[in-house]
Amino acid sequence: MKVANGYEYVAVLEGIAPKKYAMEGDPIGLQIGDLARKVRKIMFTLDVLENVVDEAIEKGVDMIIAHHPLLFRPLKKIDFATPQGRIVKKLIKHDIIVYAAHTNLDIADGGVNDVISELLGLVDTEIIVPTYTEKYSKIVVYTPDFAEESIRLALVNNGAGQFSDRYSECTFSVEGTGHFLPNAEANPTIGNPGDLETVREIRIEAIFPRSKMDQIVKAVKLSHPYEVPAIDIYPIENVATEMGLGRIGNLPKTIDLTAFIGFVKEKISVDNVRVIGDLDRPVRKVGIIGGDGNKFIHDVKRAGADVYITGDIYYHTGHDLLAIDLPTIDAGHYIEKVMKASLLKQFEEASQLHGYEVDLIVSERNTNPFTFY
Repeated sequence: MKVANGYEYVAVLEGIAPKKYAMEGDPIGLQIGDLARKVRKIMFTLDVLENVVDEAIEKGVDMIIAHHPLLFRPLKKIDFATPQGRIVKKLIKHDIIVYAAHTNLDIADGGVNDVISELLGLVDTEIIVPTYTEKYSKIVVYTPDFAEESIRLALVNNGAGQFSDRYSECTFSVEGTGHFLPNAEANPTIGNPGDLETVREIRIEAIFPRSKMDQIVKAVKLSHPYEVPAIDIYPIENVATEMGLGRIGNLPKTIDLTAFIGFVKEKISVDNVRVIGDLDRPVRKVGIIGGDGNKFIHDVKRAGADVYITGDIYYHTGHDLLAIDLPTIDAGHYIEKVMKASLLKQFEEASQLHGYEVDLIVSERNTNPFTFY
């Protein structure tokens, strides 16, 4: 087991919610601290408030991974007499790293909106607002037959071979004959320097998102038995993945809005919601944008949603929703708390895969500013 540093856990987070997915101007990433330090305990939280920082200190946390950035607005000064100044002081004094994944975690596969969709049992989900297009390439690797499986695993374990959201580990192999002549300085796995060698080889192909090229090529080289492996990369023009904000999908069966409200409260663990629209309206197609969804109401309507789930709806936006006839459940911004358990699970899997020794916990502090009576 290995005690990893902050950079290594940022790499894990990047694998889940790459920074490139974030909306322009979103202040994600390192907020406070030294990523070079060793991290033995990580805490996941929605917000970085003073009670959360106090909890981190009490529990000996080395790194906080938050959804909402602590430094959302630039600081002009750090005054220890202010609430934010006290937070900064405590974090620095106790050497706690704070790192934020905000809109990139909203947009990412398996991120906030996907988790809410899964909790509600939605099927055939699609994005609502496209924000990023991931292009693909194809990798071709030539390997002696005895190393075929190790190369195939190096590909699929590092992001190659994913074809749509329904098929994974997709590769193609064909047998052929390789010829090579090692010179006097070579150290061939098969054959001898100065002798022309003929080898039964396997050509293995797989597509992959271009953003993972370096990771995949590195993994193949580490797994390949040859001193200088033959690796080809080709651009693929007919395969791309769209990423974006929000999710829209279908319930298994149609129910009325009143029944759906109770279902939402139960599944997302909220006591109260605000509702706009006819309570007798039948609901099947559900649009979701976690957080503040005011500016996206027309996108959700165009997507064909029967009901919209979001938070922070303004008074006049409520009138607009009535005007465009889009029933809406304002479940509050705090529903994004679902990211804590989701990230915990994904980090547990990654830590086990990499052999990292770390204690992973979720914050138990309630950071919802609203109390309902």
